[in-house]
Amino acid sequence: MPKHTPELVAAIDLGSNSFHMVVASLRQGELVILDRLREMVRLAAGLTPQRSLSVAAQQKAIDCLQRFGQRLRDMPLGSVRAVGTNTLRIARNANEFLILAEQALGHPIEIISGIEEARLIYQGVAHSLATDGKRRLVMDIGGGSTEYIIGIDKTPLQKESLHMGCVSMSLQQFPDGKLTQKRFKRAVIAAQMELEPFEAAFRSDSWDEAVGASGTLRTVEKLLVSSGWSKGGITLEGLNRLVDALLSAGHHDKLNLPELSLDRKPILPGGVAILYATFKSLGIQHMKVAEGALREGLLYDLLGRINQEDIRSRTVAAVASRYHVDQKHAARIRQTLRDLGAQVASFGRVEAPEAMQWLEWAADLHEIGLDIAHSQFHKHSAYIIENGDLPGFSRQDQKLLAAIVRAHRRKLPTKLLKELPAPWSVAAKPMAILLRLAVLLNRSRHATPLPRMALTLSETQMNLNFPVGWLDSHPLTSADLEEEAVYLASAGVNLRFS
Repeated sequence: MPKHTPELVAAIDLGSNSFHMVVASLRQGELVILDRLREMVRLAAGLTPQRSLSVAAQQKAIDCLQRFGQRLRDMPLGSVRAVGTNTLRIARNANEFLILAEQALGHPIEIISGIEEARLIYQGVAHSLATDGKRRLVMDIGGGSTEYIIGIDKTPLQKESLHMGCVSMSLQQFPDGKLTQKRFKRAVIAAQMELEPFEAAFRSDSWDEAVGASGTLRTVEKLLVSSGWSKGGITLEGLNRLVDALLSAGHHDKLNLPELSLDRKPILPGGVAILYATFKSLGIQHMKVAEGALREGLLYDLLGRINQEDIRSRTVAAVASRYHVDQKHAARIRQTLRDLGAQVASFGRVEAPEAMQWLEWAADLHEIGLDIAHSQFHKHSAYIIENGDLPGFSRQDQKLLAAIVRAHRRKLPTKLLKELPAPWSVAAKPMAILLRLAVLLNRSRHATPLPRMALTLSETQMNLNFPVGWLDSHPLTSADLEEEAVYLASAGVNLRFS
């Protein structure tokens, strides 16, 4: 996070169909939208059968991000959140692409899970609607995935992300642009098959109103209203009229509907099939369309981090509770980390305050694997962290936190730490060593406070000094430190204590 509250914040959504950017000012704690940019990149169409992004697709995306980057050039780090969604989740060469993409944008880019995408979408939609206590179904059709969320006011209660989107469905079911009744029926059935396992949870008896978000649903609403098939929102009757118009055209190039742009024509059939399947399977008769979406949700999430209301801290607390963490023991480790961390200016290119936040989260979660098995519990803890649905955390976030937890005992996995993206590839090693030390010093799990210790820490050297006589009266701690010195020596770090 920036050291001072920024005047401007921005959110970038690297979607499977379009890239969106929204810039807002912070005025008395509220967001005021100043600028919106959107480019149809169609990243999902650039996936090869081997699930790699083609060179042409990457270049088109990079060119777009360079244009976005010009707008963001003077904005400080921490004032911009950029996320990649479904296509970058599944692309095998996403990490290589991200290196070039971050250089073009000038800011970090995170890849978020489908469930995290659903949470952020709901947050963006909820802030654009009245707080009225109604139970809402929110639907968002993206280029490669479709999200369904049930929530009340600003609280999401149930979230799902399905592997179908307007680009992917159009490419699969209408690859040459021909529109026939048989093809459309097949596309609807494909969408219903994806939705079938979640149909009971999201049917119309589970909510009071249906709300749509995203470009596809806004386009469908505009088409229905401009054609006189709906007075507002999306209705089942109007949707049937739109389907008839698609089939009558026979090809997406021949679609002649008001409010339908040229770049939307090739992907409209797949989006309409998903929407039609959803209306039929969930029993929807009417859906209103909201202005908010993923990028607005990103802005409000960023605002929470700036105001020290980071949902990630609430997530960590919830996970720690679910896995029955010894809260008093975790608190003692956090305090030891603060005492030792106060003597470290930085961890590579990561400043101490940011590193300490991650270490405190690691302290809270390092023992969650004990709920699975005591043997190798640090590996179980790391697996849960890396693979769980953790609201607020990106995939990179979870990988970083999992690596630090994985490294907190036994052999230090230096290769795993070096494979993290910069700047964490350098910072994670001293961070993990500090966590190892804090856990070791609290191994007895006693409430007795530890003495004041002097610490110096560099890439290859750690010196730890205790009050005179303390180690003599705590021989087990001395023995633990001797064992730790062996582990660290194998990782190229010399531990001296006295």
